[in-house]
Amino acid sequence: MAIPKKGTRKIAVNELNFRWLIRKKATYTQSDYGIGKLHIAVELEENSGTSLFIYTDRKHPNDIGTEIVNPVKPSDIANWIKQAFELGWIPSKSGNPFRTKIMNEKMELE
Repeated sequence: MAIPKKGTRKIAVNELNFRWLIRKKATYTQSDYGIGKLHIAVELEENSGTSLFIYTDRKHPNDIGTEIVNPVKPSDIANWIKQAFELGWIPSKSGNPFRTKIMNEKMELE
C-alpha cells in the first residue's frame, strides 16, 4: 500500500530517493493513554514496492504523558533506512509492509 504524497518529506539514502511521513494528527491511542509513540512510513519515491513502517520509541507530542519532545530528524530517518536494509528490507520488491520497531535507537523486526 502506497503512502499518500501529501505531507511527505524526501530523503536520499544509498543513492536511492525515498519519501517519508509522520502522521500529523494523533490517533486516539497516541494521545489519550500516556503510551503514544510516533509511527513513520517510508517508501521509494518512484516505483515503490514494499513500504517500511517504523514504530519508534519516541513519545508522540500530543500524548498526555509527553513532557519532553524528542523530534525525528532526517538523520534519524536515514539511519533507520540503513538499518532496515541490514534487516532485509528490499524497497523495490512488492509485498507486505516491512514492519520494524525502534528500541534504544536500534531497529528490530516487529
